[in-house]
Amino acid sequence: MWTHRHGRVAALVAVVCAAGIASAGCGEQKDRREVGAGAPEAKGSPGAFVLPGLPPVGQARTQLAGLKEEAPHSMSGYSRAAFPHWAQQGSRCDTRETVLERDGQKVQRDAECRAVSGNWHSLYDGKSFTKAGQVDIDHIVPLANAWRSGADKWDNERRKAFANDLTHPQLLTVSAASNRSKGDQSPDQWQPPDRASWCVYGRAWVSVKSTYALTVTAAERNTLTKMLDSCPR
Repeated sequence: MWTHRHGRVAALVAVVCAAGIASAGCGEQKDRREVGAGAPEAKGSPGAFVLPGLPPVGQARTQLAGLKEEAPHSMSGYSRAAFPHWAQQGSRCDTRETVLERDGQKVQRDAECRAVSGNWHSLYDGKSFTKAGQVDIDHIVPLANAWRSGADKWDNERRKAFANDLTHPQLLTVSAASNRSKGDQSPDQWQPPDRASWCVYGRAWVSVKSTYALTVTAAERNTLTKMLDSCPR
């Protein structure tokens, strides 16, 4: 939860960074500014959206260039159950509830760790919500797309790690409508309706595929290039 204490710490870090003094927090402040694409920052500070592990655009371009291009694999044998989720994260919380708290503002939980109130902003379509039932946790790279691009060769433990990844930019709270519209489609087949989100979306997709050594199609690479080109220069 965002508190006045966090606000004082952030302000102090900003002063230190402005003075040119080396600090681990300086990198975090830079990341928060760079991620901005018109969406509000998680935890209530306006101006940027925080997605863990999101690379700068230059790094994303390098990662995209390094992705192997390959035709989609067969969907034979695929099921969502092959990617166990949502995993327990401690204190009765699973991955979904953890992401809801991370991405929301003023989130209140019940004794079972379920979000009973809060505010969530959907990056994909720019809409805001006050009920957890109105939002979904999206896998940036959908499970079925991952299967078609290399996860069909993984064991269950790696697929479980992929489906519950809180370290890389793979999980995001979005409107249920936009998540279901996206389905398992790749960027050449579906793009977030809010074009201001394309920079973040493209960087996240490339980062996840690079992290897990997943492949892309030629059409997918071309669209991701356009998405990265939408980033502020």
